[in-house]
Amino acid sequence: MKRPHLIGNRVIKTAVAIFLTAWLCELLNWPPVFAVITAIVTLEPTVAESIKKGIIRFPASAIGSAYAVLFISLFGNSPITYTLAAAFTIATCFRFKLHAGLLVATLTAVAMVEVIHSNYLISFFIRLGTTTIGLVVSTAVNMFILPPDYTKNITDKIHELNSKSGTLIEQVFNNILTNNKVNQNLITEIDKHFSSTETLIRYQEEESIYHPLASDEKDQFQQAKEQISTLRMIHYHLENVINTPVDSISWSKEERLIILNATKELARVMKEENYLPETCHARMKELTEIFWEDNEEITKNNEQHPTHFPPELIILYELISIYELITAFYEREKSVSM
Repeated sequence: MKRPHLIGNRVIKTAVAIFLTAWLCELLNWPPVFAVITAIVTLEPTVAESIKKGIIRFPASAIGSAYAVLFISLFGNSPITYTLAAAFTIATCFRFKLHAGLLVATLTAVAMVEVIHSNYLISFFIRLGTTTIGLVVSTAVNMFILPPDYTKNITDKIHELNSKSGTLIEQVFNNILTNNKVNQNLITEIDKHFSSTETLIRYQEEESIYHPLASDEKDQFQQAKEQISTLRMIHYHLENVINTPVDSISWSKEERLIILNATKELARVMKEENYLPETCHARMKELTEIFWEDNEEITKNNEQHPTHFPPELIILYELISIYELITAFYEREKSVSM
């Protein structure tokens, strides 16, 4: 069993950013609390995200500081000052769509009420200076200290998605043949994995602007993107199968066995990934023959409604589509690795 890391990269970078930010503020004889808050909040998963949100957080913090100075000068250090400074900061940030800076701006506004007693204009510019230090330091730390690299996490998540998808393929077609329901928990779990994996892929694409991947990592990342795209298509076809209303199936015992063996083979390919059996083309041929036999029989028996597709035909079409996607992808990967 793998032990969890007590101290991750993000914890280390946050600690370094806090120390550098507080140290710089001490050198300038500025109160470090506002800069430290900004540094903590601005440390995003990627450098690109830090810069993008930092550009929003600076004007948002300026708005919070301005409202704090304004209401302190009018009402002094009182409950109404805290209330108005926070409320006006939130409203203005929403008005200008500075959502990413809303938290920092509001914290800055209410925290300033306690520490400003005179020299309001100087205090305002000092707050802008401390905010700038927090933004610059956290972005620099994110860029140069343990820069984000999500390639291994993406690969691990795709391995897990492949395995779960193989289990789902086997379960879906087994349940159709036995007239049982699909495990919705497994589908929900797979959807969450898709979402988190695609988020990591987006992070890595953003990060590659500032930290380009090495040649082998770039190939690995490109393969991961192709694989997630293939998996999305596979799940699209699986959803069509799951949502196909099935009352009864007219396949013979022999046809059922062919379909069952085909889905078991697909599940094994997905779980083992590097396994591509020699029989895959023969399985595809068997499934295609059943499909065209069913199609011919349906056409004969359904002359009045030729556009009505029975569940057998839909399910076979989706299964063949899944088979083609999986075999084509792993054949391509096998030829690239040779």
